[in-house]
Amino acid sequence: MNLIKKILQSLRQYRTLALVTPVLVVVGAACELLVPLLLSYLIDHGVSQGDIRSVWLYSGAMLAATLAGLGFSVAGAVTGARASAGLAHNLRADLFARIQEFSFRNLDQFSPASLITRMTTDVNSVQNAFSILTRMAIRAPANLLLAFIICLTINPSLSLIYLAVTPFLVAGMYWITTHAHPHFQKMFALYDDFNLVVEENLRGIRVVKTFVREQQQQEKFNDVSARIYETASRAERLLTLTTPLMEASLYICMLLIAWFGAHQIVAGSFTIGQLMSMVTYTMQILISLMMMSMMMVMIVTSRAAAERVVAVLETDSDLTDPAHPRLTLTDGRIEFKNVNFSYTGKNDSLCIQNVNLTIPAGSTIGIIGDTGSGKTSLVQLIPRLYDVTSGQVLVGGHDVRAYSLATLRTGISMVLQKNVLFGGTIRENLHWGQPCATQEQLEQACRQAQIHDFITSLPQGYDSPVEQGGTNFSGGQRQRLCLARALLRQPRILILDDATSALDSQTEKRISRAWQTDLPDTTVIIIAQRLSSVQNCDQIAILHQGRLAGLGTHAQLLKNNRVYQEIYASQAQGDHA
Repeated sequence: MNLIKKILQSLRQYRTLALVTPVLVVVGAACELLVPLLLSYLIDHGVSQGDIRSVWLYSGAMLAATLAGLGFSVAGAVTGARASAGLAHNLRADLFARIQEFSFRNLDQFSPASLITRMTTDVNSVQNAFSILTRMAIRAPANLLLAFIICLTINPSLSLIYLAVTPFLVAGMYWITTHAHPHFQKMFALYDDFNLVVEENLRGIRVVKTFVREQQQQEKFNDVSARIYETASRAERLLTLTTPLMEASLYICMLLIAWFGAHQIVAGSFTIGQLMSMVTYTMQILISLMMMSMMMVMIVTSRAAAERVVAVLETDSDLTDPAHPRLTLTDGRIEFKNVNFSYTGKNDSLCIQNVNLTIPAGSTIGIIGDTGSGKTSLVQLIPRLYDVTSGQVLVGGHDVRAYSLATLRTGISMVLQKNVLFGGTIRENLHWGQPCATQEQLEQACRQAQIHDFITSLPQGYDSPVEQGGTNFSGGQRQRLCLARALLRQPRILILDDATSALDSQTEKRISRAWQTDLPDTTVIIIAQRLSSVQNCDQIAILHQGRLAGLGTHAQLLKNNRVYQEIYASQAQGDHA
């Protein structure tokens, strides 16, 4: 019930349509069920007795009931379709909004491929189930109940035949649904693997073709596709048993009604019109049971999808604003106090260990270290992309957890290792840094990032198109566009995570001079592999296996720090070679 309640919360403005639909469906079903009863009266009181007036009377009533049933059924179908489409619309919006609130740790819990599957395939499954259930879940039982009641009024003894068959039918349906559900759960999980294979192939298609790995990728695709086929086949084989089960039950009923009904007609206690109406209502019951079997199939298949959707909706972000957050970031002073951090949140797998570091406001610090030493992990704690496992990170003299996330992140610009540009235009991508920026501000930021001349050389200038991921630009151009976007914000803190690796030394120096001149009060953190990128910083921090292994200027570290000396020697040797 909690699952259904959680899904139905997304109805909101479509709740009235969802409530009206069953009413229209029930009224339509009641009108249609009058037709066989009126037919029996037509035969027994009109045709059998040669009463033309009764023939016209009952014929007109049958026509009116048919038209009314059709009208209510069509209206119910329209309102049901709008309600189900609205539910899917709101569900996707709710899922997307919840994902936007997720921390990086939450996103690590659900893979991108899984989230895409949940927002598409799973929501579609829930939508289809809701569309059918709002009509069938009411119409089928209503049809069944009303038909049975009418049969009781026609011939109570023959109607008991239905009750005799019911336990056999219920037991069979219960067995089928309980055995099919686990297969559907497994199938939806396999859809995640399927989407992951496709996503990886499309994202890395250049690598695939470069290494001539098309055959290997095809085999991976075929493997996961085959597993989906096998799982779906097992589930569908079970569900196909519902149709013969329903048909067997109803055909037994029809045979028994025909057998005993014929005997009662011979005995004079039953009429031909009543027998025809009983047979017709038996068919109505058969149709209702078939609808209910389809409904059971939809419940089984959509239940697994609904569980996956609700799992996302019920996952709360582990990064939240405090009850009374600070709304002002006064300066860019940063302090790490006894900081320990683990991506799992456990102290037994720390990637940052006991780091103590103070970075004055307006200063520039370089962070270097081996691959996997924790450089990126450390700076991600500043804008609270992750929270520390223990210790404190202070910005402007206050714990980062004391600020609202919007305030903290608005005051920090971060250029990540992977440069991400979005489909649109250069102007639209730059406006991510400052939505209300003027043309003059855009040009100033791009000059600082040494990309203005390139943009103006394009036929459409700042309105030039950007393909998804920025694939129509080189790596260096993407880096400078992302840097311009970050500088446009004029942040208190600027974090460059290997953000100039694709640039030549001269361009890198011009960019460095630009932000030192135009953003003198901004605290700049530079993560780099090349010592030439950080040797002019106010101080340089060395990370080694998650620990702070040295801190000082280039000259101080070159004189006193063995780790720095080794890095310097290896890079000097490489440059010389």
